[in-house]
Amino acid sequence: MLQKFFKNKNLSKKLKLRLQNTVIDKVLTYVSETWTLTNRDRKQLNVFERKVYRRILGRVYDNEK
Repeated sequence: MLQKFFKNKNLSKKLKLRLQNTVIDKVLTYVSETWTLTNRDRKQLNVFERKVYRRILGRVYDNEK
């Protein structure tokens, strides 16, 4: 459901980031309080978060070397 929202070109990045910050972060934070987080769980949550940001912002190229 959220994949289509994040891929939608007609919605602003600002709106997508706001949704990510208000909905996804809050849900993950609430749910993660119900279990003990291992290092593997933390890594998977970080991977998921980066994936969502990449989907919203697109690829970011670093031109500095």
